[in-house]
Amino acid sequence: MERGEVRFIGVVAGVEGDLSTLRIYEGFCPGLLGVEDYSHLIILYWLHERDTPRHRGTLQVYPRRGRVNRLRGVYACRSPSRPNPVGHTVVELVGVEGCELTVRGLDAVDGSPLVDIKPYSPRSDSFPEARTPDWSR
Repeated sequence: MERGEVRFIGVVAGVEGDLSTLRIYEGFCPGLLGVEDYSHLIILYWLHERDTPRHRGTLQVYPRRGRVNRLRGVYACRSPSRPNPVGHTVVELVGVEGCELTVRGLDAVDGSPLVDIKPYSPRSDSFPEARTPDWSR
């Protein structure tokens, strides 16, 4: 593997309402060992529908789909158009069956390639006192 190469570990294999099925490729399935012990996971996925020169060249946007009339840098917001179209969502783990996970709350479309899965840890992933701008609330 070359340095900097991203290897997709699976795919969003179905979206039904707020439930999504994540199919992990067989070669990466052993990495799921113990994942069922967590109630929530962090899912990193590739925003494949934004993987175009135009979207990857985006460096400034009007946040919240144009509802904020103030230009911001792409690193100051969650726009799907960005130089590296990586998305992430904290999801509730509903079930694990073989190489498939059922999760609730994924903000990805059917067919999105999966980049990584990480366990959610309230101790290190939650900062209730974090400061955010008014427009992001």
